[in-house]
Amino acid sequence: MTVLAWACLSLALLPLGLGLWNMLLFRTPKKYDLPGTSVSILIPARNEEATIAASVGAALASTGVAVEVVVLDDHSTDRTADIVRGIAERDPRVRLETAPPLPPGWSGKQHACWVLAQRARYGLLLFQDADVCLSPDAAARAAGFLMRRPDLGLVSGFPRELTGSLPEHLVVPQIHVLLLGYLPMGMMRLLRAPGLGAGCGQFMLARRDAYEAVGGHSSIRTSLHDGVTLPRVFRRGGYMTDIFDATRLARCRMYRGWGEVWSGFGKNATEGMATPVALPVWTLLLGGGHVLPWLLAPVAWLAGETQALDLLALALVCSMGYRVLLGFRFRQCPAGVLLHPLGVVLMLAIQWAALLGKRRGRAATWRGRTYPSAG
Repeated sequence: MTVLAWACLSLALLPLGLGLWNMLLFRTPKKYDLPGTSVSILIPARNEEATIAASVGAALASTGVAVEVVVLDDHSTDRTADIVRGIAERDPRVRLETAPPLPPGWSGKQHACWVLAQRARYGLLLFQDADVCLSPDAAARAAGFLMRRPDLGLVSGFPRELTGSLPEHLVVPQIHVLLLGYLPMGMMRLLRAPGLGAGCGQFMLARRDAYEAVGGHSSIRTSLHDGVTLPRVFRRGGYMTDIFDATRLARCRMYRGWGEVWSGFGKNATEGMATPVALPVWTLLLGGGHVLPWLLAPVAWLAGETQALDLLALALVCSMGYRVLLGFRFRQCPAGVLLHPLGVVLMLAIQWAALLGKRRGRAATWRGRTYPSAG
């Protein structure tokens, strides 16, 4: 029991220690003076009538850089195109484009982003999801963050993730649990290794020349997880990538309810955690550090294992202390913080279901389209 307790403590200390260091590195970009800088804000949209007006309106309110807002209607069956067309009639900075038919072998979002990049006018390409709302200085701060280093080809911001139901409170914040607790950001900024590439597909800014040099979204045409795959393409192509805290620069409610949480995280799981090699390791890291201490502590107490109980209690303090810090820093719902072990269990369950589904040949479905199991 004592050996297990020591293992739990070690696994709980890892994200706490790395997370504290990463919180110093993961910052909101500074304001830069960027005279003459122009940004193309590119929004792929498929059946987004509920959010597209707010998203476009927020992009148009950008300050510090000149912007154009290009929306690609990806064969929507709702009022998405009509809403954008109405905005474009009032503001010449907005253009509505229509997506060509989806070619075989492409996922819908990667094709839409690739088409948008070809139709953009400016040298900085800001890809954002249609449910993301930018703050007025978001585009300028992101542009300054990208342009501060000549070797950077792509940067990505992690928006404030709004949650409105218990499944969302539990699972969505695991993005920050994983990012801050297990990605060595110091190494990411020193080394060009593709495996250190990370990003958030909701908010990515690229230099056009670098984007074209590496093939952009055409290089990840089958992917459903551009947050992981696109930064790695840039790194393999000889460019550095970086990430920043966009909590104060953008907001998004990525999923609504349990069904969207399960399908949304599951659709791209096999391009991230849910591989036959990686997922057992992730299960050990997350389960051992955040879940197992809760299971072993009552056993140690009943067995009178005082040393083991003390170690497990310390592991719980480390695990929950880390989660409390994340909740405070990123303004997350207290319910998700208090029920953190359950959130870890649900995240792992989604990953294992995705891996097993892939092995059985189950297809991924998203936005009314079905794709062969990615990976």
